[in-house]
Amino acid sequence: MANKTEIKFFIISDSVGETALNMVRAALAQFADVAPVYYRFPFTNTAERLTSVLKQAQKEQPIIIQTLVTDDLASQVNQFASQQNLVCYDLLGPIMREITKRSGESPRGEAGAIHRLNDRYFDRISAMEFAVMYDDGKDPKGFLEADILLLGVSRTSKTPLSLFLANRNLKVANLPLVPSAHIPEQLWQVDPNKIIGLTTDVSVLNNFRRERMIAYGLNPNTTYSDTNQITTELDFAQKLYDKLGCYVINTAHRSIEETATLILEHLGLDHYSNK
Repeated sequence: MANKTEIKFFIISDSVGETALNMVRAALAQFADVAPVYYRFPFTNTAERLTSVLKQAQKEQPIIIQTLVTDDLASQVNQFASQQNLVCYDLLGPIMREITKRSGESPRGEAGAIHRLNDRYFDRISAMEFAVMYDDGKDPKGFLEADILLLGVSRTSKTPLSLFLANRNLKVANLPLVPSAHIPEQLWQVDPNKIIGLTTDVSVLNNFRRERMIAYGLNPNTTYSDTNQITTELDFAQKLYDKLGCYVINTAHRSIEETATLILEHLGLDHYSNK
C-alpha cells in the first residue's frame, strides 16, 4: 500500500471555523490517498493573535483556509500569504464583496453571526426535541403536528433522517412499518404531501440487518435478516405507500444528505430553509 501524502491545513476563523473545516473535508472526500493534518485557529479576532498564527504558517507551509469577516484581519492574511508565496483561500471575502456590489450594503463584520442565539436557533432545538419525542411511532398524535412524517421498514434510515431534517428546523416524526402491526388511524389524517415513504433494495437491507445482528453479538441468520421476510416487508410498505399516494424514495445507495435533499426538494424547501 502506497504511503499517503500528508497535507497541512491552517483553518483560520474569527468564529469557530466550522465553515472552513467542512469545506476542506468535502474536498478531501475525493482523495483517498491524502492524509490531512488540521491546525485550527478559532476566535482569531486580534492582529496580535493573527500575527502569531501567520508566523507558524510560514514555518509549516500549509494550505491556508480563512473565513475572517473582519476586513483588516482578512486583508492581513491575504497579503501575508501573497508575500510568503503561501496558498491561501479566502472563502467569504469574494462572496461578501459581490453581495456588497449588488446590494449596496456593507457587511457588518460580525464574527460568528451565523451561530448567534436567535429564534432560528431555538426553533432548531425544539425540532430536535420533537424528533426524539416522536421517533419510532412513540406517539401517533405527533403525526398531525409534524412537518414531515417518515415511513419505512426497519433499517431504512428513518431516525438519522429525522434528526438531520430536524437540524433544518423541521418537525419530523417517523413510523416503523411491520406487516403484522396495527397502522395508527392518525396516519390517514396526515396530508399525503407531508408523508415520505422510504424503501430500499432487498440485498442492501439484508446486509444492514445482518451487520446489526453481528454488532449485537447475535446470530445474523434470523427471520429479521431473511430475504423472504424482507421482501414481504418491503411489499407491504409499497402497498401502503400506494394507498397513501405519498412520495417514495429508495435509500439503498443514497447518503442521509442525499435523501434529505430529495425530501426538501419535494417539499419545495431550500436545503437550509427555516420553512
